[in-house]
Amino acid sequence: MEDFFATDDAQTDQDVIPANAPLAEQLRPRNLEDVVGQDHLVGKNGALKRMIVAGKLSSIIFWGPPGTGKTSLARLLANETELHFHAISAVFSGVADLKKVFAEAEKRQRIGKQTLLFVDEIHRFNRSQQDSFLPYVEKGTVILVGATTENPSFELNAALLSRTQVLILNRLDSVALGQLLTKAEELTGRPLPVTDGARDALIASADGDGRFLLNQAETLFSLEIEKPLDSAALAELLHRRMAVYDKDREGHYNLISALHKSLRGSDPQAALYYLARMLVAGEEPLYVLRRIVRFASEDIGLADPQALVQALAAKDAYDFLGSPEGELAIAQACLYCATAPKSNAAYKAQKSAWKSAKKTGSLVPPQNILNAPTQLMKDIGYGEGYSYDHESTEGFSGDNYWPEEMEPERFYDPVDRGFERKIRERLDYWENLRREMARS
Repeated sequence: MEDFFATDDAQTDQDVIPANAPLAEQLRPRNLEDVVGQDHLVGKNGALKRMIVAGKLSSIIFWGPPGTGKTSLARLLANETELHFHAISAVFSGVADLKKVFAEAEKRQRIGKQTLLFVDEIHRFNRSQQDSFLPYVEKGTVILVGATTENPSFELNAALLSRTQVLILNRLDSVALGQLLTKAEELTGRPLPVTDGARDALIASADGDGRFLLNQAETLFSLEIEKPLDSAALAELLHRRMAVYDKDREGHYNLISALHKSLRGSDPQAALYYLARMLVAGEEPLYVLRRIVRFASEDIGLADPQALVQALAAKDAYDFLGSPEGELAIAQACLYCATAPKSNAAYKAQKSAWKSAKKTGSLVPPQNILNAPTQLMKDIGYGEGYSYDHESTEGFSGDNYWPEEMEPERFYDPVDRGFERKIRERLDYWENLRREMARS
């Protein structure tokens, strides 16, 4: 468990680690070069490296999955910049705790010492608590480093986001996880008591979480194991179903790729075969379900809207029934998706719309479709001239809904298959109405 108490000296906190500390704590990086899997941040041209070289550390939000090094990076930043390090968790802290932290930081600032305030799970703070950071970040009383596993765009105030830089931490890949196991073996002075295949399965089971992997390794090191464990013995020992992977370490990714492409290629027999290969090998069913749910949106979309319903229903059925009964629902969803008409129109539309949104920034919608809940807003023209579509002859006003500075764009282009054929006919019908209205 992370240490959420402030330290008077961040460097001392890094150097003094009890001999009986958990393996993950003992292997916490001592410098940026020790960090694995995040070269885009700590490498020669990484964002954090550039900040440190420039001697200008800004407030940061670390966004990434669990066990990818968010806390470690915050501690290292304090060391590299000689800032006072103070850590709190939004789970255990309230308004009173924040007031105390800010008061102490102000005292340090008066004597020329700046504070790096690390807030774990910062998204757990409500909006008013997040607002309380703003004046202290603006005045430089604290350098805020927040950590979250949730999308900051949805969970953090826009005002706070505008004063911080969001840095994304990657899920640790198999290479990075393998490096962690090697470090653990070097620290303990002995190899993990597992076969190569079981080692690969152990890495795959971590799902990118370095802390989880080291905790599993610590369990193995603590036991008297006479001969290396294979995948099946490892799964039984750790009470966790482990997938069986081939020795070239590509089995897991090969099978999920084969499943996805068989679904896309509308081959239900092959798709069911690869699904069986993964589940029989011990793959986590919810991992497979997540991929099928994604597939239902990415490769089927509105060509058959029921595909997503079927995939989510399979997830609910598996949650309710468990294995092996719930695996039938996964097979049903797999077959439904494989036999459904295919379209990636929604997927392409989403990508194009996101690209356009980033490009156009903060353009204001036309005034006629702005909400006017106050008299002042009505007086300045909000909502004026809005056409209520239900009062139109065709239930379609044909109004322009795009910002004045922007030409209408076409993101969604439905295919002529499945339900999207009807959607295309409907869109064409509305487009013809628009032309007729423009001529009249």
